[in-house]
Order: sequence, then structure tokens, then C-alpha cells
Amino acid sequence: MPESALTDQDEKGVRSLAASFPAADLLLEEVVTASGFVAVTVPGLQPLVDAFRAQWPGLRPYKGRFGAQPAAHVTVAMGEDNPTATAHVRAAIGSLLPLRTRAAAVQLVVLTEEGWQPRFTVPLGVPDGP
Repeated sequence: MPESALTDQDEKGVRSLAASFPAADLLLEEVVTASGFVAVTVPGLQPLVDAFRAQWPGLRPYKGRFGAQPAAHVTVAMGEDNPTATAHVRAAIGSLLPLRTRAAAVQLVVLTEEGWQPRFTVPLGVPDGP
């Protein structure tokens, strides 16, 4: 969401949701592509992503470009519509999979005039304050 639209209540909501989910071990194994987009799906994060979508149902990820509920994923490349470049990125990423990793925090990013910027990071499964 644009930084100007972010409220203190939104920030509290992000912190509260992050606290309600434990850190998670993840397996990344599937590369997906669309026009100008390469990503790796992260099914283990789907419950967390769904909870965030439920909290802010009016937000449309990617302005709806990938449907109302795109799968939880890690974006690898974005903006290049050249099929050859996309194939090279897909092959390079695919050669690194499967990959095991751990999600330990949620990072809130905001859209500013300079592009996406981190606002804060909050650990998963840790209550915020007293």
C-alpha cells in the first residue's frame, strides 16, 4: 500500500498477526513464471499470507495482475518481458531448488516515491510489548 495510506492501526495489525504465527521451516521447490515475472512458490507461508489478506481484504496484490489471491511466493525477477531472459532466470533458479530455509520474521514494506522501502521487521511468534 502507499506509505501515505498506512495507519498506526495497520502497523499494530501487522505486529499482532506476526506474533500469532510461529517461525516456520520452508521448502522452496517450484518456479512459476508469468509475463515479466519469475517467482518461487512458498506453500508453507500460505496460512500467513491468507491471514494478512483477510486482515486487509481491500488490498489487491500486484493490482490484481495475478488474480485476487496469488500463491505465497518469493519474487525473483520482475519487469522483463523478454521470453529468453525469463527462461534463463527460470533455469538458473530451478538449478538451485529444492531449497530449505526458515521464515523468522515479517517485514512491512511501503511504496514511496523512491520505490519499495522497508518500514519495520517484526519476528514471527513473538508477542509485541507487554
